[in-house]
Amino acid sequence: MTSSALLVMDVQRDVVAIADDGSGYLLRLRRAIEGARASGIPVIYVVLGLRPGDPEVGPRNKVMTNVVRAGLFTEGAPGTEIHPDIAPRQGDVVVTKRRGSAFSGSDLDLVLRARDIDTLVLTGIATSAVVLSTLWRAIDLDFGLTVLTDACLDTDPEVHRMLTEKLFPQWADVFTVEKWLDAIASR
Repeated sequence: MTSSALLVMDVQRDVVAIADDGSGYLLRLRRAIEGARASGIPVIYVVLGLRPGDPEVGPRNKVMTNVVRAGLFTEGAPGTEIHPDIAPRQGDVVVTKRRGSAFSGSDLDLVLRARDIDTLVLTGIATSAVVLSTLWRAIDLDFGLTVLTDACLDTDPEVHRMLTEKLFPQWADVFTVEKWLDAIASR
């Protein structure tokens, strides 16, 4: 029997402000979160947080250097908070990471092993960043994977489509939120 967890990744105020396209993304994500809770599936939030002064960002890391220049993800800054529309509740876990993957610089693997979780359901912003890099690391760690296509979002819709329709199905089960909720309700 598998034990799953829903990962809600990088859905932080500043990220939502940049990426949300007005398509109802937060409503779909909230529906997935509520469905997971109702089914007894743990919800684990993953946030990117950088210490003041950004000591974990080296000059050769182009992506993280751009993040720092944009003033994003400083721990304690209001924009780094999890978006209030999908805020954690008592019993949810919040993990802070230092890079793109949910596993990078975090204790996520420890949290998952302590709960005997072997299957991850991936959601978050951006599909081409945290979702993709977490999926790759999770494959290497032998996790079962599901990606909720409409609970992932990217600033480039074509990249999102290519990843969710062509690449992710090679390594993960790929569902919409509604199809996933139907699947977990019928267990």
